[in-house]
Amino acid sequence: MLITAGTAPGVGTLAVLLGVPTICSATVAIVATKVRGNGPKIDLALRWSWRDVGIGALFGIGGLLLTVPASLVYIAIVGAENANSAVGDVFEHLRATPAQAVLVFLLVALVGPICEEIVYRGLLWGATEKHGANRWLAFALTTIIFALAHFEFTRTPLLLVVAIPIGLARAVTGTITASIVAHQINNLLPALALALSLLGTLPGTT
Repeated sequence: MLITAGTAPGVGTLAVLLGVPTICSATVAIVATKVRGNGPKIDLALRWSWRDVGIGALFGIGGLLLTVPASLVYIAIVGAENANSAVGDVFEHLRATPAQAVLVFLLVALVGPICEEIVYRGLLWGATEKHGANRWLAFALTTIIFALAHFEFTRTPLLLVVAIPIGLARAVTGTITASIVAHQINNLLPALALALSLLGTLPGTT
């Protein structure tokens, strides 16, 4: 999709530009395991069970009890005007139709976590273990890389806090099903706030 020079992209265009690279990365990871590896079930630990969903939900809810206070502390330190995530900055001051707001919500709350978990707690975690690391070293390395890879260095301490319960879900269950669910629960509140902001219905927006 081309953006005309001098024309600010709309919400739909921005959503596509933000979502496509992440989706492509996860797709490449899955295809790579099928072509050159043992498949996503083994190489990415992409296995489904309701037990893992339940454990992931518990870690996600527990993570909220950790990350919400951490976020409040972060806001108190840097100020509300500087506390936006990179995604929040992209959509700041923009308004969306209900359909566009739902699209952004789904990307942030559901699609993004699936893709990121495939890459970080799936492909990267598996590669780390393949080279001799145990699951706790894999947990530590992927947690740090996940936080740094967002390139939001003032938010890195907060992202580390966010990543810990997500990584623990992967470490305890041995699958990324649990970490996907934990990640999705973690992203629910920010995704909802962003969607409401785009609709102009979040308190403090006009």
